[in-house]
Amino acid sequence: MKNLYTIGAQATGGRNGQVKSENNVLDLEVRMPKALGGANDDYANPEMLFAAGYAACFDSALNLVIKQSKVQTGETTVTAKVSIGQLEKAQALTEKAHQVCPYSNATRGNIEVKISVSNQ
Repeated sequence: MKNLYTIGAQATGGRNGQVKSENNVLDLEVRMPKALGGANDDYANPEMLFAAGYAACFDSALNLVIKQSKVQTGETTVTAKVSIGQLEKAQALTEKAHQVCPYSNATRGNIEVKISVSNQ
């Protein structure tokens, strides 16, 4: 793959610290959100930054596809929501169960199995 763009970022202090891009355009304090034990929601956090980046990237891709399709649309808006919590634990437990399940063991390598968890 030919790299078209690379940028780095540095974090100091983890979820209660500072994040800074190597070109200094991004320079933010990050704090644990209230839902995860933080004092308030007045700061950026890694999930917020991921959601913003994903939404911007996807909206750009959507506009490229629209342009290539020669379709006229109005302004597009993409909303990305990022969650952290119980699904991570549920996914880990499901992956472990897949390792001990006799049916999983009997079919491993013979058929494709995709393990996923949802909160529905």
